[in-house]
Amino acid sequence: MFLDRVKIFVKAGAGGDGAATFRREAHVPRGGPDGGDGGRGGSIHLRVDAGQTTLADYRHKHHFKAEPGGRGERARRHGAAGSDLVLTVPPGTAVLDDETGALIADLVAVGQTAQIAKGGRGGLGNTHFKTATHQAPKHAQKGL
Repeated sequence: MFLDRVKIFVKAGAGGDGAATFRREAHVPRGGPDGGDGGRGGSIHLRVDAGQTTLADYRHKHHFKAEPGGRGERARRHGAAGSDLVLTVPPGTAVLDDETGALIADLVAVGQTAQIAKGGRGGLGNTHFKTATHQAPKHAQKGL
């Protein structure tokens, strides 16, 4: 069966949350904040593949979601970045926004890529909220 029009739903990965942890060492009763930042979420890309001639791969599977970013950890360790999701399409594919009908991308050349959903930004750890007067912040930022 020849498919020339499909509707897919994509969701980029959410950014990881920042950590609200404190340094722990021997002989240091109250260590300062050392929470790491969250990792960025994965994005979704479309790439033109010369080996494909139809959109039959998307006949039964319509929902695609990229990987979320990892949480920040103690000792100022950043969370892992979510991996990007790459979907292959045949040459001559036009990508339209379903709500507005606007053209997002026109993919004609082999190997051409277009980002259709951008991954979320990771949240900041509690080390970023430390000031001279507020030296032990107990909050961190959520990922977007």
